[in-house]
Amino acid sequence: MTRKILVVTHGGRQEAVVGLREAVPELRAAGFDVLLHDHDLATELGTEKFELDDARSSLDGTELVMVLGGDGTILRAAEITHGTQVPLFGVNLGHVGFLAESERENFPEAVRRIAAHDYVVEERGVLDVLIYLPGRDEPVQDWALNEATIEKSERTLMIEVAIEVDGRPLSSFGCDGVVMATATGSTAHAFSGGGPVIWPDVDAKLLVPLSAHALFARPLVVGPRSQFAVEVTTRSGGEGVLIADGRRRTQLPVGSRVEVRTGARPLRFARLNQAPFTDRLVSKFSLPVVGWRGAAEEHAGDLRVHGSDHTPEQVR
Repeated sequence: MTRKILVVTHGGRQEAVVGLREAVPELRAAGFDVLLHDHDLATELGTEKFELDDARSSLDGTELVMVLGGDGTILRAAEITHGTQVPLFGVNLGHVGFLAESERENFPEAVRRIAAHDYVVEERGVLDVLIYLPGRDEPVQDWALNEATIEKSERTLMIEVAIEVDGRPLSSFGCDGVVMATATGSTAHAFSGGGPVIWPDVDAKLLVPLSAHALFARPLVVGPRSQFAVEVTTRSGGEGVLIADGRRRTQLPVGSRVEVRTGARPLRFARLNQAPFTDRLVSKFSLPVVGWRGAAEEHAGDLRVHGSDHTPEQVR
């Protein structure tokens, strides 16, 4: 039976092109039909093609979508698989690559394990976003894996926002913006804004004000059933803009309202290992752990196995 993989990469980056030229022969040798969205590279490598803007129509029969690049390329590929059962598998060619599962140098082993179905599928929660604009009856709908960020449109003008949680007013202030993030996105924009790191198995949402002029403007962490709402008030000096995962933009005139809740359709990732999230933090941020003695050696294996009570779905 034919096995199909869609490969998404950043064709404008030389390291991505080099990685793709290495990846395609490995995948084909393992028995996969490979589809590429970069038509020039597809012609060069003798693979099938697909249109990125119409990629969801190519998902029928696809085993997974492989991403060669950094987190930005993975977020682009997430637009293809969101709301489907097809998992993403990221190979890091970027700098941090927090969402990626494998590094380029480990690619042959990754292909072998994927071909053998030796991986698990992990679900990551997303945000559903409703944007109510003045003069429009129906909201604009969007979603985000990492974050939905409300920012000021003009550099020199702050925006005035009113914050609401679970239908109740909480506070209002002038600021540069507000980040509303998933646990997955807690290490992205929210982290740079001073928010906490949330372990990915914690079913929570995060709100982080950016440069707020207020006494009470601390990060907020709420549960899965809670809902955030942010309004651009009439006191605002200018318009805002909502940016979902750094990719999709919606202008927010004064009087706009943005509601964010836990998404109904999580995103699926293929994982090769279940190392504790702590290890990923240490690796990606190059944290100094020299001098750590830790548990006695005879218990270290148990800690590595039981370091997380999250149990991804086993792929057969």
